[in-house]
Formats: sequence, C-alpha cells, structure tokens
Amino acid sequence: MTATTLTKEKGASPPPAASPADRARRLRRRGRVVALLFVFPALLLLGALVVYPVLFSVGRSFFDASGTRFVGGDNYTEMFRDPATLKAIRNTTIWVVVAPALLTGLGLILAVLVEKVRWATAFKLLLFMPMAVSFLAAGIIFRLAYDEDPNKGVLNAAAVSVHDAFEGASSYPTARGRAERLTQDHDGSYVTVKAVSPGDTVALPMVGVLPKDLPKNAVPAYPAAGRKAAPGELRGVVYLDFTPGGGGTRDKVDRGESGLPGMKVEALSGGHTVASATTASDGSFHLTGLNAGSYTLKLPESNFAPPYQGISWLGPTLVTPAIIGAYLWIWTGFAMVLIGAGLATLPRDALEAARMDGANEWQIFRRITVPLLAPVLTVVFVTLVINVMKVFDLVYIIAPGPVQEDATVLATQMWLVSFGGGNNQGLGSALGVLLLLLVIPAMVFNVRRFRRSQR
Repeated sequence: MTATTLTKEKGASPPPAASPADRARRLRRRGRVVALLFVFPALLLLGALVVYPVLFSVGRSFFDASGTRFVGGDNYTEMFRDPATLKAIRNTTIWVVVAPALLTGLGLILAVLVEKVRWATAFKLLLFMPMAVSFLAAGIIFRLAYDEDPNKGVLNAAAVSVHDAFEGASSYPTARGRAERLTQDHDGSYVTVKAVSPGDTVALPMVGVLPKDLPKNAVPAYPAAGRKAAPGELRGVVYLDFTPGGGGTRDKVDRGESGLPGMKVEALSGGHTVASATTASDGSFHLTGLNAGSYTLKLPESNFAPPYQGISWLGPTLVTPAIIGAYLWIWTGFAMVLIGAGLATLPRDALEAARMDGANEWQIFRRITVPLLAPVLTVVFVTLVINVMKVFDLVYIIAPGPVQEDATVLATQMWLVSFGGGNNQGLGSALGVLLLLLVIPAMVFNVRRFRRSQR
C-alpha cells in the first residue's frame, strides 16, 4: 500500500505545492551561493594581497623602527618634519600636476591628427609600442640616453653637435704655454712675457696638446720660424714644442716640431686689441698695419676653452623633468588610444554640420570635439593621476645615486626609508598610508564616474 493511499484512507491533505515566488527565492539563493563559490578564490587573494597588507601597514605605522614599541602618531609627525619626505611630496605634486596634463593633451592632439593620417593603424602601433617595454628596460634606455658623456648619451651628442655647428669647438683645450715666453691670464688666455714691436718675428711655444687634438693639416713649423717681418708687420709662429721620438731644444723651433693651425692671435696695445690673425697650417701668423711702438701678443681663451659637454640632464635641476620625459614616452600611446576610441564614437553629423556652417577645423576642435570628449578626457586624466602617484621604477632606475634625493617621490621614499638603508619600517608604513590616502580620492572619483556613465 502506498503512502498516498494511506494518506487518503486517514483523510490527511497532501502538502501544498511551492508557489512561484518561493521557487524564485530558492533559485536566487542558489545563484548567490554559486556566485559566492566562484568569487571566493578571488576574494581570498584580494584579502591576502591587498586588504591584509593595508591593515598591517596601518597598524605598523604606529610602532617604532623595531616594531616592538608603540609610538602612536610619532611616525606621522616625523614624516612631515623630514626634509627628504617634504621633497618627495613636492616632487610627487609636480608629477601629478605636470605628467597627466601633458599626457592627456598629447594624447588628444595625436588622436585627432591620426584620423587624418593615411597609415593611421601603423602610426598608432608605433606610438603604443613603448607600452610593451617594461619600466625597468625603459629606465635603462633613458639612463643611457641622458648620459652626460656625448659619446654615450644620444641627447648630449645631439646637443653638442648643434652647439658646435653654431659656436664651434675650441682648438686646443689641453694646451699650455711655455712659461719662458707666455704667461696665463686670469681668464685662461696666454700673453707674451716680453713686449714685441713691428718688424719682429716671435715664436710662441705650446705644450700639452693631445695627439687627437692636433689637426690633420698641421705641418712642421720650422720653415715659418725663419721668415722675416716687414716694417709695420709682426710675424710669428705658434708651435708644439715637442719633438716626436725625443731630442730637440726647449723653447726653440726644431725640425719635425709641428705648427698649431687654427690658433687665434691678437696684438694688444694699451689693453685693447688692434689686430688679430689665425695661424696657418704651419702655425705661422702675421699682423699688418701696426704703428711703431710696443705690443703684447695674446692667445685668447677661446683657443683653450674645454669642449662643450652638453646638458646635465640628470643633475639636481633637470632630473625630475628628465624622468617625466621618459614617462611621457611610455604612456603617450596609452592616452592616444583611449582618447581615439572615444573620438570614434563622436556623432559625425555634428562635425559635418559645423563644417557646412563654415566652422574651421580649430573651431570644430575647440567647441565640438573637446566638449564631447570631456568624459573620456576626465577618465584618462584621473587614471594617469593614480598612476603617477605610484611611480617608482623610472625614478629609482634613471636618477643616479647622488641626485636620488632630488628626484625622489613618495613611492621611492617609502622604499628607501623601509628597505634602502633606513630600516625604519614604522616610518615607511606611515609613508605608505599617506600614499594610500592620496590615491583613494582619485580612485573613488573614477569609480563613481564609471558608474554614472554606465547608468
């Protein structure tokens, strides 16, 4: 006998069937459980890698360097008294103000221009390619590019080439005059010890000229030393007082000693330059049109000025702008692609209507394109603000040790204080909490903006 038959014989009523609302609730409950099971591994990782370190850092910031003594807010007080931390805050402010604004502007301009380029895809790929380079590799690349030695640093090589094209390089930066004939002035020039007169022939001996600085057109100075000067004329020779292979007489032009071509020579009278000449390939020169009297010969400092070495890109003054330049190289493609995606969604009929009404491209860009792209530009800007607050790799790799403190930002300062020699993880945790508090408002703004756009 079945249960249904027994129930009917006893007169009991069957259990009521579940209503549609109950079934829907059970399905929702089951869906939440399934969703929780899928989300649980991610929540576990998030808690282990994000939540726990944040809470631990907050707690650690209230203890001393050893982590055994509770010091309350002393670490936060010390943080704002430390000059290095204040400099890190200043540099971080420069990064936040300059880098996102430049990147957003460059990304907008390039995104608009790329639309008018025939090979737009290739151009975007070329600009986006630095994003595939790690910050470590990019830092090494720019550390070499900014090297002060023009033989290594490409930027200083270009700067030196441009400078020398307009100013010219000094002829003999290491040359020195023989004390018997020449004395050095305070500005680096050399003047003759004894006064000379028109009709004289003067030999000006130099030493210390490096073989690489000797011009290829230099020839022996011996023939020029015997030339006689005419009335009203001063003749002479500037030569390297060194005989290859040894021998020779000091302060005398010997056979085989080379003239120094391209050397500027001036005749001074009463402290003023009255005549000037440039030495020939054998080092000879002659000054004409001189009145009777005594003169002093001068080899100006321009002959001996050290060669232009370029710009100190990684010096205390320019190190932060130089690192920001490297950051722009990496992230410009990112900003351009995001803004370009927003540009592709703009209503083309509005742009065409503006053109038909007689608006030029600048007016369309300023009054239509930029206002319509404002939400995208805001998201890109805020995302970059969050990113630059955490910048660490480029600053740590590009800035040399002596100027590390001049380039430091909050992220690098936190590492240096905690692990880079300071060994004060209490103060380092306080810096980490400060960095977190600065990043949170930008993150909240970005999330709210995203939710508002979704709605």
